[in-house]
Amino acid sequence: MENGALDGIRIIDLTTVLMGPMATRMLGDHGADVIRVEPTTGDSTRNGLPSRNPGMSGFSLNLQRNKRSLSVDLKHDRGQEVVLELAKTADVLVTNMRAEALARLGLDEGSVTSINPSLIYCRANGFSADGPYKDKAAYDDAIQAASGLAGLFTATTGRPNYVPAVIADKVTGLHIVQAVMAALIHRYRTGVGQHIEVPMFETMVSFNLVEHLRGAAFEPPEGPFGYERLLTPARKPYETADGFVALLPYTDKNYEDFFNFIERPELAVTDRFATHNARVANTAELYGLIADAAQLKTTAVWLEFCDRVSIPAAAVLDLANLEDDPHLSQVDLVHVTDHPTEGKYRYVRDPVRYSESATGLHRHAPRLGEHSIELLLELGYNDDQISEMLTNGIITSAS
Repeated sequence: MENGALDGIRIIDLTTVLMGPMATRMLGDHGADVIRVEPTTGDSTRNGLPSRNPGMSGFSLNLQRNKRSLSVDLKHDRGQEVVLELAKTADVLVTNMRAEALARLGLDEGSVTSINPSLIYCRANGFSADGPYKDKAAYDDAIQAASGLAGLFTATTGRPNYVPAVIADKVTGLHIVQAVMAALIHRYRTGVGQHIEVPMFETMVSFNLVEHLRGAAFEPPEGPFGYERLLTPARKPYETADGFVALLPYTDKNYEDFFNFIERPELAVTDRFATHNARVANTAELYGLIADAAQLKTTAVWLEFCDRVSIPAAAVLDLANLEDDPHLSQVDLVHVTDHPTEGKYRYVRDPVRYSESATGLHRHAPRLGEHSIELLLELGYNDDQISEMLTNGIITSAS
């Protein structure tokens, strides 16, 4: 594989569950040497089901790719010493451990950067450290609720609900990646490392307010929070004569074409629908009209028409159908590859394409502790020291 943009960068992955591991996986896709520091029992996602072998769940196969695994007992002084030795060689450390746990283990920002001042120390947490919620536990559902995301469903379904995806974890993970990249550029220019804090709560509030700040952007407010077009119960996939379809005429021209197609050309020039702002103000009526029209034709007819006049549209598929999509098949986003111990599995590549700095699969997800001995040798530990740590359970090895 061609070297990625982060070739030569070493990242310590001291994270758990999904948010941090997803971020470090993306950095690994760019060619970074990501060292996954795990407890001797493994991260919780390793032990999920289904799996073919213990510690190698379906979660792990894509979440832990492009990493090396160091399995170490951080409650032991020697285990902490190993990670500090590793930190001396690293460019970035990413963690989502709580501040008090990091301090207890001697892996807090001050302890680590005192031995490597140029290190970029990135800590993701539930709530920023200078607010009253700093010590609250945080998982995706709680952050969806606290950030207002779950409450948005009240407008559309009559009650709060969760997005059926760990969206807070994943959005925050994306912010971790961009923050680390920015810090690496800063260090390249100045030679100076830094501490980064990525709080889930603030990240998701910012995410939600991109479109829902609306009239409240002004002081005093010129209107309420919330983008009306998105908060009507009528905004949902439309039932067709034989399935469901997403139809989204958006521009004036889109609506002119749509109204002509359903043989209601006069609607394009009514005060209610002639402009974008008018359509937003009358979203419920407009989407109800589209819903009534959608039922009169098949999904295929709607897609042919929309593609012909450049109206955004898509058939509603479930995840099991995605591999049959002709576009996804052509671009090879999801394909089957062979893991050395787990056999054939689906690999989802990085969706972004680069002309000069490729991303790709250069390491399959490791078994727990697969690289423990290799990494200790790189750090200068001798065979007797490594054997002693193995015997005492300070490290484990899958090799």
